[in-house]
Amino acid sequence: MHSNWNPWHGCIKCSEGCQHCYVYYIDKMRGKDGSNVYKTKTGFKYPLSKDRSGNYKIQSGEMISVCMTSDFFLKEADEWRPEAWDMMRQRSDVAFLLLTKRPERVRECLPEDWGDGWENIFLNVTCENQSRADERIPILLDLPFKHKGLHCAPLLGPLDVGKYLESGQIEQVACGGENYGGNRPCNFDWVKALREECVSRDITFCFMETGTVFIKDGEQYRIRSKQLQNTQAVHSGMTYQGKPMKFILKDKEGNPIPQDKLYVPHYAAKCDECAFKILCNGCSNCGYCEGWSCKQTVNK
Repeated sequence: MHSNWNPWHGCIKCSEGCQHCYVYYIDKMRGKDGSNVYKTKTGFKYPLSKDRSGNYKIQSGEMISVCMTSDFFLKEADEWRPEAWDMMRQRSDVAFLLLTKRPERVRECLPEDWGDGWENIFLNVTCENQSRADERIPILLDLPFKHKGLHCAPLLGPLDVGKYLESGQIEQVACGGENYGGNRPCNFDWVKALREECVSRDITFCFMETGTVFIKDGEQYRIRSKQLQNTQAVHSGMTYQGKPMKFILKDKEGNPIPQDKLYVPHYAAKCDECAFKILCNGCSNCGYCEGWSCKQTVNK
């Protein structure tokens, strides 16, 4: 996907949400070990890669999700991180989303010129249950970042994060159920309650997918198709566009880039059936979604 940058691959499990990690699941299917952490060869310098015309493949104004097959603040990646920071420094015209389960390591891993944060970096922490929310969100709120968010997936229980949202620092919350071999249920009541906490504060909320086991109105459903999990999340009407995030993206000279010079995403009709639409860069015509299987149905 054009919206992902994986400078390294593999991770070390560290909390409850890791139990059925999709990286481990997919690597196992390929005969590999998900705990093997390595620097990627072809993808490491993706932010600086150019097309045949000499233009960056990632356009000014796009948002790129970093380390979706690892953790950006993983200790095993310490030797590669400075170079990754340097690429994000060079591409100050692009927004980068960092997701971590290790916020306690963030401060020691920041570059020397970080100051009170770079305008093009969006830090999210994973909060799969209340104990992890209470552990990680206070650390997040204390870190020097311009943009912050919460990633509540897999959602393993009810969450009360209202007191943290009151800080005014959280700009986006995303949640979803467990899949890739996991059977821990996601209850729709948890999703609705979390959404309400966001809507009441005009914070963007995205319900990404139901997960394999989904409870609604006291009934338990097994939804085997990932596409159907996504589609059901769309049809739930839970996603809410709150106050837009405003990234001050800059050119090489450090000048703010006018809005009309930034990338404008385009969407195909099929994108209206995708729960990730509110989070992504738009359709890249990669054909990925065409390969999803929608033949499996919902079973009680």
